Amino acid sequence: MKQPLIGLCLALGLSLPAPAAEVGGAKLDDKVSLGGQELQLNGAGIRTRLLFKVYVASLYLPRKSSEAAAVLTQAPRRIQLNVLRQLTADQLVDALVEGMQANNSADELAAVKAQTDQLVATMKAFNAVREGDIVALDFVGGDTRISLNGEARGVVTGERFNQALTRVWLGDKPVQADLKKALLGS
Repeated sequence: MKQPLIGLCLALGLSLPAPAAEVGGAKLDDKVSLGGQELQLNGAGIRTRLLFKVYVASLYLPRKSSEAAAVLTQAPRRIQLNVLRQLTADQLVDALVEGMQANNSADELAAVKAQTDQLVATMKAFNAVREGDIVALDFVGGDTRISLNGEARGVVTGERFNQALTRVWLGDKPVQADLKKALLGS
């Protein structure tokens, strides 16, 4: 059945949709729509802790980029976490806060403390994330929109906050060096 469909598409000058990427068993869309703009998958990789696979992180941008500094100037953008094992909300929050502390100065963290507290409260309301859940952190219109499995869960305002959060994965001391490379398509 697939052969006749391919032949028909070729005859009509149509193309089949590009297959989605698969990383660590998680199927990722090649493109997503955010803020009225189409974003493309820039890169994706697996976050491990000790020997355990924790999540697949993926980065979506309007234009592909292999430079972390250039990523921070692009909007809208999405960091998506496809969860590979159950995590408590505290585990998720602690990892994000540790990553922010490692990649931002004390002054930068002080400037976004209220927003960080809001992120913590939003994530703690998850109670837990389970294998197969998808957490999306969307930066659009100056806000970081947080969703769980496509359901909006909270909004944190400010570009400065989003940059501090994005540095968890793309900063000078990323949560995992090979994950940073994968997100940047390197």
